[in-house]
Amino acid sequence: MILYANGCSHTAAAEAVIPEVFALDDGKNGIDRRPHPVNLKASWCSRLAEDLNMELVCEAEAGSSNDRILRTTKDWIKNNPDKLANTFMILQWTTWEREEWLHEDTWYQVNASGIDWVPTELQDRYKRFIIGVDWTEKTRACHDKIWQFHCELERAQIRHLFFSGHSTFSEIQNHQNWGTSYICPYSQQDSYHNWLKNNGGAYANPQSYHFDAESHRLWAKHVLQYINDNNLIAPNEIPTD
Repeated sequence: MILYANGCSHTAAAEAVIPEVFALDDGKNGIDRRPHPVNLKASWCSRLAEDLNMELVCEAEAGSSNDRILRTTKDWIKNNPDKLANTFMILQWTTWEREEWLHEDTWYQVNASGIDWVPTELQDRYKRFIIGVDWTEKTRACHDKIWQFHCELERAQIRHLFFSGHSTFSEIQNHQNWGTSYICPYSQQDSYHNWLKNNGGAYANPQSYHFDAESHRLWAKHVLQYINDNNLIAPNEIPTD
């Protein structure tokens, strides 16, 4: 089986082992924004794939928006129709305000920090974006968008599990019934970040809120327990060799 994972730096395991974030950072592992392989090896998704004896496909990217997570996941589904029956998807959602902008055939990921790099042509737009962020509206919009994607996956019978990286939907009043496909979306304490803070996790870098390799191991065990408790993957589907 394939374990497909997507998310932001929390899934890419940024800084978990070494300070580098992207594969391109040390000039030895390519020129793109894939997770640095040393950190990815220690990530919760790599550990979970090992525990489940599955092949890992990880499309996480540090700094990712939820729009990018949705776009790249949908592209993978479209390009791999023959693999879907044998795939379990785990998506980690990032902070709700992030967006991606397409400019001259390049996607730029932006958030409200004010430190993102964008081309000169986008700098005024970025300033307006930071000033005008409406967190309540961004939260509601992401909730609706992710719910619709969940429904699409359900109709397509693609098995999946969602969880929140840092932001949660705790302020949303009208709760949807996600079944067992989303780990406590309306609970602040059950996000990846807050659960680890309350269960022995430790930052690799407190300034970036990135967790260390042992914390990734803890989260992998937590997710595995959730999968087993809810029978999301049948025991006979997990190879034992």
